[in-house]
Amino acid sequence: MLVDSHCHLDFPQFDADREAVLDRAEQAGLRAILAVGVGQGPPQLDAGLRMAALRPWIYATVGIHPHEARLADEAAFAELARLAREPKVLAVGEIGLDYHYDHSPRPVQRQVFIRQMELAQAAGKPIIIHCREAWPDCLELLEQFWRPSGLPGIFHCFSGGPEVAERGLAMGFYISFAGNLTFSKATGLRELAAQLPLERLLVETDAPYLAPVPHRGQRNEPAFVAEVARKLAELRGITPERVCEQTGTNFFRLLMPDTCP
Repeated sequence: MLVDSHCHLDFPQFDADREAVLDRAEQAGLRAILAVGVGQGPPQLDAGLRMAALRPWIYATVGIHPHEARLADEAAFAELARLAREPKVLAVGEIGLDYHYDHSPRPVQRQVFIRQMELAQAAGKPIIIHCREAWPDCLELLEQFWRPSGLPGIFHCFSGGPEVAERGLAMGFYISFAGNLTFSKATGLRELAAQLPLERLLVETDAPYLAPVPHRGQRNEPAFVAEVARKLAELRGITPERVCEQTGTNFFRLLMPDTCP
């Protein structure tokens, strides 16, 4: 039941050996990969779907990352609305706010975030949240524009604190941990991962970034999600098999409820 709930298979770091990467993922026992389809921003909004076409167990998202929010126009929103209804598109994301790099102006990020929440609601799809150094604004917008929908979502590559996690769980969000959970300095994150309800957790790679220990410094890839599951199991005092089973079940229950094992 091992699942990589967030990776960027379309990125150029995989151009030379993408098929071999997928073969290794299959050999590692992955049941599913969610190919996040932000690409390089509009007009490459079908990036995840192109990856989903490579294997039957790869699924996709569509969305405009906050870095590229400045590129969003009405044509891009119309294309997102169309793509969001594709059968292999399981969610809208990653969307949200990034005040660390500010590649797009903050007011533009907020407006594009709101538009995509509205689009996801219309499609009846969950959302996947990217948030960096912007939690107060992100949570406020989620509570105003998303919570009333009753739809769930994912806090991707979680690095927030207990209060953020608590507010997210109260809104129906799942918390996804990536390779940073294995980093030696992530003490607070590991303490939180040991305490949150297992039935609301996911594991991911965010590949090609954030390779977990013992692969830190290398290009990350979906097969390495096993190391995140192993660390989560160690922190909780349970077996890796138990973590894989539960996080995999969580993934299917959240994003593919009609096929949940």
